[in-house]
Amino acid sequence: MSNATFYIVSPESPQAHNKGFAEYIIFLTGYFAKQGAKVYLNCNDKAHAEAIAEYFWQVEPEHFIAHNLVGEGPKYSTSVEIGHDGVKPNWNRQLVINLADNHTTFANAFTQVVDFVPCEEKAKQQARERYKIYRQAGYQLQTIEIQHP
Repeated sequence: MSNATFYIVSPESPQAHNKGFAEYIIFLTGYFAKQGAKVYLNCNDKAHAEAIAEYFWQVEPEHFIAHNLVGEGPKYSTSVEIGHDGVKPNWNRQLVINLADNHTTFANAFTQVVDFVPCEEKAKQQARERYKIYRQAGYQLQTIEIQHP
């Protein structure tokens, strides 16, 4: 059965800000990759994908995660691939971390979806719409509030 997990970002959390959110994305990506998942990060567009890839280069060497943009990197890609609407992952990916605002047509290609409910009202509404689409597609849904110190 396919699963979709929504992480709820509270306004007072470090993840409510760009840098904190990017750090959390890297943390989650690393967590899933260490479990052997082939992770796809879905972004809004090419510029967004490149910005996310840049965050992966800014971590300390001991936290580095091999990654590549769709169309770059080794023939069979790395365990983490970053793309956007209009491009497809190089090969079979089990898990997608959705960073795009409202693109959900990709979801049926993955057995596990990670998505977010941001703080801003318009973004919350977009997350609600994605939630409905996942539910209609038959995904088992759950929500998790991001824990922070």
